[in-house]
Amino acid sequence: MHLTHNRRLAAALAVVASAALAGSLALVRPASADTSLKQLAEAKSKYFGTALVQSNLSNSALVGVATSQFDMMTPGNEMKWDTTEPSNGTFNFGPGDALVAFAQAHSMRVRGHNLVWHSQLPSWVSSLPANQVQAAMETHITTEATHYKGEVYSWDVVNEPFNDDGTLRQDAFYNAMGTGYIADALRTAHAADPNAKLYLNDYNIEGENTKSNAMYSLVQSLLSQGVPINGIGLESHFILGQVPSTMQANMARFAALGLDVAVTELDDRIQLPASSANLAQQASDYSTVVSDCLAVTRCVGVSQWGVGDADSWIPGTFSGYGAATMYDQNYQPKPAYNAAVSALGGGVTSSSSSPTTPASSTSPTSPTSSSSSPGGGAACKVSDTVDAWNTGLTENITISNTGSAAVNGWNLAFTLASGQSVTNAWNATISPSSGSVTATNLSYDAAIAPGGSVSFGLQATHTGNASAPPSFSLNGQACATG
Repeated sequence: MHLTHNRRLAAALAVVASAALAGSLALVRPASADTSLKQLAEAKSKYFGTALVQSNLSNSALVGVATSQFDMMTPGNEMKWDTTEPSNGTFNFGPGDALVAFAQAHSMRVRGHNLVWHSQLPSWVSSLPANQVQAAMETHITTEATHYKGEVYSWDVVNEPFNDDGTLRQDAFYNAMGTGYIADALRTAHAADPNAKLYLNDYNIEGENTKSNAMYSLVQSLLSQGVPINGIGLESHFILGQVPSTMQANMARFAALGLDVAVTELDDRIQLPASSANLAQQASDYSTVVSDCLAVTRCVGVSQWGVGDADSWIPGTFSGYGAATMYDQNYQPKPAYNAAVSALGGGVTSSSSSPTTPASSTSPTSPTSSSSSPGGGAACKVSDTVDAWNTGLTENITISNTGSAAVNGWNLAFTLASGQSVTNAWNATISPSSGSVTATNLSYDAAIAPGGSVSFGLQATHTGNASAPPSFSLNGQACATG
């Protein structure tokens, strides 16, 4: 028997109230933003979400960040088949109900995740005779989607249907029904909840490649058949520095088919221990993802998988890797948080000198310590990479200290080509937006040790000239380039 909405809400609020009471005397809050991620995203008609599991609700630090920063919630495990129908015809919606009620109590929408997936699938499904699989799938989808009707924004109807080579996985559903199982699943979900957005969700389809081409072809076929499908989920489980340069173009081609696109499970794993350079690159990666979404009208939002490094799935799955989210082990914001805020057009208030505490990124600031030219025979070198398209570009700049003295606070002056105008930046503030500009360090990347380097980047529009600046000067001293 299903619980009613009110009973689900009452049950979950009891859990939340208990967690709040337990943590009321020692709630850890992140450095405050001028405007939260969710508010900044909402101002641009997007959302910024996270994933939660039921055990997270008793962690007051995690809950504090989740409720202040995110406006979309994806249940990590509680709506998957092994939880919701562990044995044939026996349904368990209690864990999912608790998360839905938590989301409702904190004005968060819910991404339903998921209805059909080859993994976390009870053995009874795989053991069914082939001629019984379709009925079992349709019953499962109908029962779960009906149970949450009106309470989810969207469903990942079929999760991870493809192999990396672009072929469909030969799981229980494909083996019993062939390629038609995907269309059948979408039609069944739509019949159960006509107002929910219906997605196909997968990883390694963020850029243009064999796998995303296969997804694109599948979607074209589904649309030609009149199958109800509303969106494509790009999981976006990245490795540091490997956000595809074609991500925006890939989003745009799905959007051109009339579909929404969403970044559904974002994280960016780092080989541990994470260095300051790693964190700077991670900030650049997050900024790129957010900026790509902002550039595509039908990209509806970005969701991070988990709230912070302490609850991330990465260390338990990828040995030696971690530090994959915007928040550290203590739920304090990292440079990636600041970069996401900056990409969304906001600034943050720095309240400490911690290297993971963001500083203002909306206007130039004075360096952390007095700005001075590199001395004692010091020198600098700047490398610069421009990635341009149509009327836009991204530029990643690395400053290397090739001298013998540390740089404590930096300003890098350069001139943008005619027609270029900066729209956002990460790991630095840049002013003015065109012509002769100056990039100024943030709080966490002010120092450049001898032999060390820092990196920052910018996104700009252009009117035809996407060339890089011809020269750079660091704190008034000309730098070598190359």
